[in-house]
This record gives sequence, C-alpha cells and structure tokens, in this order.
Amino acid sequence: MTKYTHLIKLSVGSDTVEDLAAWQRLPQAQSPDGYPWHITRMWPKREDDVLNGGSIYWVIKGVIQCRNKITRLDEVMGGDGIRRCAIVCDPELVRVEPTLKRAFQGWRYFKPEDAPADLGRVRDGEDALPASLSAALAEIGVR
Repeated sequence: MTKYTHLIKLSVGSDTVEDLAAWQRLPQAQSPDGYPWHITRMWPKREDDVLNGGSIYWVIKGVIQCRNKITRLDEVMGGDGIRRCAIVCDPELVRVEPTLKRAFQGWRYFKPEDAPADLGRVRDGEDALPASLSAALAEIGVR
C-alpha cells in the first residue's frame, strides 16, 4: 500500500472556488514555470508522504470545497533572507464533496481517510452550487 498524506489550508480572501482559481492564475501566485504555488514558512517534515500522491485541500468560507494535486516543494528565499517552502500544485482545481471545517492557522496534515471524495465534473452550461448552499447541505449531512 502506498503511503501518502494530504495538506489542508484555508483559502483566505476567497469566497468561491472560482475566486481561488482566479488567484492561482495571477503571476504572483505562480512558480517561475507557471504552476500555482502557495508559499509558507513551514517545510513539511513528511515531505516524502506529501509528494507521494498528496493534494492540498482548500477550505473556503468554512467548507472544504476543492483540492490541487501537489507536484513538488520548492525552496524560496524571502526578501528577508528566510528560507520558505513553496507548495507547487497541478493547475487543475478538483471540486470535492463540501465538508465543514473549522478555522485554523497555517496548513495541517490531512489524512487520506478524512479527505472528502471528489465530485464529478460540472457539465457545460451547469453552474456549481453556491458556497452558502454547499455549506448548508454539508451542515445537515447532505452531500
């Protein structure tokens, strides 16, 4: 059995998955080779597990709503000379079953067995559920 783990992070400033996707398309949110990245102070000690199939799950407005597959971790030096970790991701945002999650700081490890299932792709011409409706459905256990 393959050993891997995920990360989970709040998407601060995003109201929707589309907001996160728009942010990830901005040059300042991309690695030099054009992939979305999130720069953090802490380097995952379980790097091998994260890179062995892990994703970063995004909490938007108190609900886990999507994920990006993690492709690599890059070292980035800040203007202050402090070494940071850039979590470089596949550009595809995969929607997942909306799942409530309380606020927390930074990123956390996220066990695969706790991760919500991927949703099917949204069909052309079909809108995704609004975040507030997804949250309300998750709160009553409807996915």
